[in-house]
Parts: sequence; structure tokens; C-alpha cells
Amino acid sequence: MRASLLQIDVNDHESVAARRLRVADLVRDQAGVDLVVLPELWTTGAFAYEEFGAQAEPLDGPTHEAMSKAASDAGVWLHAGSIPERAASEAGSASEAPLYNTSLVYSPSGELVAAYRKIHRFGFDEGEAVLMGAGTELVTVRLPETVLGLATCYDLRFPELFRGLVDAGAQTFVLSAGWPERRRSHWTLLAQARAVENQAYVLACGTAGTHAGVPQAGHSIVVDPWGEVLAEAGSDEEILTVDFDPAKVATTRDQFPALKDRLLGLDIPAR
Repeated sequence: MRASLLQIDVNDHESVAARRLRVADLVRDQAGVDLVVLPELWTTGAFAYEEFGAQAEPLDGPTHEAMSKAASDAGVWLHAGSIPERAASEAGSASEAPLYNTSLVYSPSGELVAAYRKIHRFGFDEGEAVLMGAGTELVTVRLPETVLGLATCYDLRFPELFRGLVDAGAQTFVLSAGWPERRRSHWTLLAQARAVENQAYVLACGTAGTHAGVPQAGHSIVVDPWGEVLAEAGSDEEILTVDFDPAKVATTRDQFPALKDRLLGLDIPAR
């Protein structure tokens, strides 16, 4: 497979509408690639908390329309990063409907095939942690060549989520992020750890630039099931394209069958 991770520069000087159009064109430029991945909350910026409510949109909103068309035009599988989703309100005004940090995945025909609401919200009782609801479901997407397991940014710190995705059949983890520069060393370390412990590929796409005063780490990364870094971006906006062999997951798990020796987390009686 060939994947392109689009490390978008999210800055305060470009409007959401302008960035949406620019990114759609970048996706179209990836025709011939199998899978394209975008970062977390690239429309607003992951730390632009005050913009979440104003820029929130439904799953069939303007970002969906732009990304669906771009995926179809390019003929690619597209993990379109995440958006601030305004969920349908069961009662009251639309402004009172809950918000979620929701990732969108499109088929090469432009069909929305999966939406993942971020489970672990960042902020320690501030920001995203209080402004957005928590997702409750693990999400996988079956491609012809591999099964994707979806995760978003802060999820990377919670290995139990990735174990759950493995149990659901995931072979390739796709993670969108708006990871801050000041913790970049954790980004690389955790991406490799999640690959090694689950014997899976990790495709982790972050943002570049500075938004809401927070410099972004960039350094999008692709890691193989042995923990080897196949490709890594720099700090600026960049398109990171890499070829990888999905069959290596099964080969690795056969050669070193550590997952078969799992005990904790299974149905072990407590006393």
C-alpha cells in the first residue's frame, strides 16, 4: 500500500473556509495513493477551544461535502482527520446539542464509511475535556488490504484502546493529532510503543504551525509492526508518503506470537 499523511499547517491567519478548500485540493493531488490521512481538528485547530462551538458542524456539513468530493475525485481512501461535530439535538436549540471530536473516513467513491468520536478528551477538566462529549465506541474500517483501527491524539496515551482495536481485528492504526511541540518526544515514543506491543502499523498524522498560541509538533510518523520508523516528517507543512506491506502484520505475529501469550485483560477471575 501507499499512504500519504498530510501534515497541515494550521495557523491563525487562514480562515476555516480557505483551509478547507486548500486541503481538499491537496487530497486531490494524491490520486494514485491508496490511503490519505489528515490531522486532528485541522479546520479549527486542536487548541482553539473558543472556536469549537462556532465552527462545529454536523456529519453532513461543509467539511464532509468537501472531503467526500475530494476522496471521490482522487479515488482514494481518505481518513479526513477530525472535526468539531455538532450532534443532532434531541431537544432544545441546535446550539445546545453536544459537541464531539469526530474523525471521518471516506471510501474511494466518496462514501462516508465510518465516524469515530474521540474517547479520551484532553484538558484535565478544561478545554476539550469539558467542551466535548466522550465517544463510547471503538471503530475499525476494513480496506481491501488491511483493517484500520481509528484513534485520535490523546488516545495514544491509553494502550487499552489499542488492545481493544486489535481484538476487533485492527492491523493498521491510523491516528490523527494536534500534538504540541513541547511533548514531541512522547509522540514518537508512544507511536513506536503502540506499534511494538500490538504488532501493527501506526500511521500518525499531526499538524504543523502554531494555533491559539500553541506550537505544533509536526513530525508525522509511520511505524512498522517491529517498531521501526519507516518515515517521519519535519516540523513544517509536509506531505509524507510511504509504501508499506500490510502482510507484514500477519508475518510478524506469526514469527513472534506475543499476542497469544496475553493473560491480563482477558477473563481472569479476581480474588
